[in-house]
Amino acid sequence: MNILICDDDREISRAIEIYLRNEGYHVIQARDGLEALDAVKKNDIHLILMDVMMPRMDGIQATMQIRQEKNIPIIMLSAKAEDYDKINGLNVGADDYVTKPFNPMELVARVKSQLRRYTDLGSLHKEESGDVWRSGGLTLDDAKKSVEVDGRPVSLTPTEYRILLFLVRNAGRVFSIEQIYEKVWDEPAYNPENTVAVHIRHIREKIEIDPGNPQYLKVVWGTGYKVEKYQREV
Repeated sequence: MNILICDDDREISRAIEIYLRNEGYHVIQARDGLEALDAVKKNDIHLILMDVMMPRMDGIQATMQIRQEKNIPIIMLSAKAEDYDKINGLNVGADDYVTKPFNPMELVARVKSQLRRYTDLGSLHKEESGDVWRSGGLTLDDAKKSVEVDGRPVSLTPTEYRILLFLVRNAGRVFSIEQIYEKVWDEPAYNPENTVAVHIRHIREKIEIDPGNPQYLKVVWGTGYKVEKYQREV
């Protein structure tokens, strides 16, 4: 699999490359957002490690442009640990956020986790069987990994899809933010409120006619979120 490292700090990017190559990944380097966009156009990239602060074009702008055409996993890297910066990264379409300095083995573990989910979503043309799940005009085809609302295709990021799939498969049940995070991210929840809330808001903006008055993905105040009951087609 091809992993793009976009970071203007050569020492950090080289260290990350060594760890990833030891795990058998092919690594492509970019020094700013413009180089990252060019690399995505010229290569079959399966995951991006995107630094935030870079010259010419920063990671936020680059992620916004990549998300217009690609749903590949993006992990943001930044020295900023404030919630605002994490939310900003997630808002533009990042799937995960890692704060510098980080443990290289933890970063590798997050890369593996994102790639495993990306493969399981069928984005790498993996053959799978699945069901079609419906809730009113919302249709989720887990064999094709596609989502439609009233016949209109909806493009979700890998993380958004996993959240919606989890809630649809358990429609009618209410899950807390911690439960959603642990099921979807497959790791213990540590202050997951902003991360999950941002992804939920993005899903609503894409599948709901009126996100402020959702028909499908609803909040149960003080408890969590749920998708209304559905009918399944085998």
